[in-house]
Amino acid sequence: MEQTGGDALARQLALEGVTDVFGVPGVQLDWAVDGLRKMQDRIRYVVTRHEQAASYMADGYARSTNGIGVCMVVPGPGLLNAMAGLATAYACNSRVLCICGDIHSSAVGKGLGLLHEVREQSTILGTVTKWKGRASRAEDIPNLVRQAFQQLKKGIPQPVGIEISHDLLSTTADISLVDPAEPTETDPVPFAEIERAAEALSTRSFPVLYVGGGVIASGASLELQALAEKLQMPIVMGENGKGSVSDRHPLAFNTLEGRELVSLADVVLIVGSRFVETAMGKPAWPPDDKTYIFINLDENVFGAPRRADIAIRTDCRLALSALHAACSKRRSSDVDFGKLRASARERMSEIEPQGAWVRALRAGIPDDGVLVNELTQVGYFARLAYPVYQPNTFLTPGYQGTLGYGFPTALGVAAADPKRMVVSINGDGGFGWGLQELSTARKYDLNVTIVVFNDGHFGNVRKMQQDQFGEEFGVQLCNPRYDRLAAAFEIPYKLAEGPSDLERLLVERQSNSGPILIEAKVGPMPSPWHLLRLVPPPFAKR
Repeated sequence: MEQTGGDALARQLALEGVTDVFGVPGVQLDWAVDGLRKMQDRIRYVVTRHEQAASYMADGYARSTNGIGVCMVVPGPGLLNAMAGLATAYACNSRVLCICGDIHSSAVGKGLGLLHEVREQSTILGTVTKWKGRASRAEDIPNLVRQAFQQLKKGIPQPVGIEISHDLLSTTADISLVDPAEPTETDPVPFAEIERAAEALSTRSFPVLYVGGGVIASGASLELQALAEKLQMPIVMGENGKGSVSDRHPLAFNTLEGRELVSLADVVLIVGSRFVETAMGKPAWPPDDKTYIFINLDENVFGAPRRADIAIRTDCRLALSALHAACSKRRSSDVDFGKLRASARERMSEIEPQGAWVRALRAGIPDDGVLVNELTQVGYFARLAYPVYQPNTFLTPGYQGTLGYGFPTALGVAAADPKRMVVSINGDGGFGWGLQELSTARKYDLNVTIVVFNDGHFGNVRKMQQDQFGEEFGVQLCNPRYDRLAAAFEIPYKLAEGPSDLERLLVERQSNSGPILIEAKVGPMPSPWHLLRLVPPPFAKR
């Protein structure tokens, strides 16, 4: 049919099942936005105040639903602004489609200095996506969109990107839509490696599971639990793996408890995780006589820094199901789990007041509510101490550690499901990255509870400076009055003077909706970092 490239883009997105697009309009996107205008009965166009928020919202949308999030930005500075969110989505195995406008197709790569032009834009986009494509004609746009969705639905769940020059979006031509992308076949299960792994897991004295975000991304929670129960194998959940099984399950453990469990293990099954100490790039466990079995779609994790003794490259869900069928049932070990948990609780009790704030969060958020964690002192401790009961209800920035990601990511979660309780915790430092998005929260009446822990500093950096140098520098903040900030955007404001106040306010929120800003004034806090590393302390048993 005769239509513009922008119309074809919007209509093909609708065919692919897209119902929300996050972005900021601009000159190279005029015809794409006009296409969305014509499809507004099927696609909601959510306009943020910064492209970084658009990509973060797409990430939150995708991860909380195990679906696909879409953002759309202008070239050059628009893409560069969105890079932090795309990098986070890449690190966290999130299915995000970034649609990037471009300069006139005849000028691409010529360095003429056109509006929003940057050198090697395609290369830049490729650093945070697993696949990228470009339209060379307006007629190519529907198939390009379909290709993008095919890539999103197969292999490692990571972002993809497409570039479309503005002249192609404005061109009117005979453009045919195409059938939407279908799920593709996954990599076959390597049954020889499954048999080797099953023998090791069934015959060794103490097997242990360590799981990361790949389990949740592949929807493998039921298969994971079934295998663990059959082998009576403890499940250590890394930061991104929290919620793979409920923390109420008797075989579920956090990484502090996991240190001792892995120390005692003679075989470790690592599922959907790199199993690496992210700060230093070292193996998450020193060399010893353990057998390490890896299940992952990404073969890069099998070689370094921890070499896999048995490498199973396939979808986590398929591999766990095959292992369950191949393994023999076994009795539980004689490891005293109760004593191990009690020891961990005693060590975590030293981290106050973070512990009290985390307990308040858990008490005030329902089991299916989503906590979007941040790089703040309470958030760091939440990695250990916040129990998670369902998949996709505890979101982190993964190894990217993108400060300021939390609030806009929570907006994407709220956009995906307006009936779900979504809580965003922030330090006053990180919240400053996106506080303008209070406008987005208000404009679309997004159901998000924003908690800002205010100590007037970049608190974690301040603590590290004090410990390493005995001085602090460049960490003091000039914050707004948060009550006035909330009022400026016509958003309700509450002050939590302590953890009990926060718990009460969160419980009240369960029967309300729309955005609210809660300020919690805090002071310096003890560092929890000695408890957060997976690597064992020198005194750990071997």
